[in-house]
Amino acid sequence: MPPDLHAARIVRTDAELELPHVDARLRAAGAELTLLDGSVTVDTLAAATREADLILMCYTPIPERVIAGASRLKGIVKYGVGIDAIDLEAARSRQIPVVNVPEYAEETVAEGAVALLLALAKKMKPLQREMDAKGWAWPTQRWLARDLAGKTVGLIGVGRIGASMARMLGQGFRMRVLGFDPFLDRDALARRGVEKCDDLCAMLTQCDAVSLHAVLTPATRHLVGERELRCMKEGALVVNVSRGELIDEAALVAALESGHLGGAALDAYGDEPLARSGHPLSPLYAMDNVVLWPHLTFYTAEAMRRLEDETLERSFEILGGGPVLVKSHDPRLRAQRAGVRFAD
Repeated sequence: MPPDLHAARIVRTDAELELPHVDARLRAAGAELTLLDGSVTVDTLAAATREADLILMCYTPIPERVIAGASRLKGIVKYGVGIDAIDLEAARSRQIPVVNVPEYAEETVAEGAVALLLALAKKMKPLQREMDAKGWAWPTQRWLARDLAGKTVGLIGVGRIGASMARMLGQGFRMRVLGFDPFLDRDALARRGVEKCDDLCAMLTQCDAVSLHAVLTPATRHLVGERELRCMKEGALVVNVSRGELIDEAALVAALESGHLGGAALDAYGDEPLARSGHPLSPLYAMDNVVLWPHLTFYTAEAMRRLEDETLERSFEILGGGPVLVKSHDPRLRAQRAGVRFAD
């Protein structure tokens, strides 16, 4: 049974991402729930959380100023995976536990990444435009697509989602799967059907397609920059469903405009939301070899139910006064010592 939350004040940011089950359960338990959208200012967020017991967030930054000013704060739940928007040091200094929901969409996002790769390889975007405009397309060179079978794909990051991607592409499409992940040894990657590569550029020179699945940290920001893009095969395809800032996006645009890359499919961006004009990535809208997805590869009925259920579990643990379960193996979360317990 959930705890009695009649005295609890909860702030949930990013209300554009609807969580009807979470909102209804928290309110039914008696909590005072405040919803804020993703455009909230730091001033407004700081004021709203000053007396909050719990912050639920997805994308909205939670800086030191907000954490320091929330005198009653018992915990922060990221309803999602990436924790780069939270000032973790500020939370640790106040012994406020931070937890995410790392497992809800590992298969879901991998399926989405495969779908985006297929869309690029099979030229689905320009073919759909042609069908919409003319009703048919004849088999001319313009529409010549690519097979995935027999090709080489490189994974940057081979955690939960990357491992699912490796299985789908290796076993399902008979691709050769290479992996760059400094945190996993050769045997661990081999068990996931992945050949370990210690040098990123050396891996990229071999790849017909590259898919990013790393977490964003100061060390991985612009992990794929101008140099790495130059290392890629001419005509290679790039898929990013992780974090936009893993790639130097200006360099990516230049590599696409020059024709060095064969295409890109993106579901995450350094500055969200996108816009058809006035955004650094606006030129990509006009490119037939670019698929732009609105950060929704995670968004299926099944994944959202898992996300809502676990968000509630972690919220009830925090508000019930017990230690909150940390399932992630991210060392930044594993470094916590107050108010947490760790899954094996």
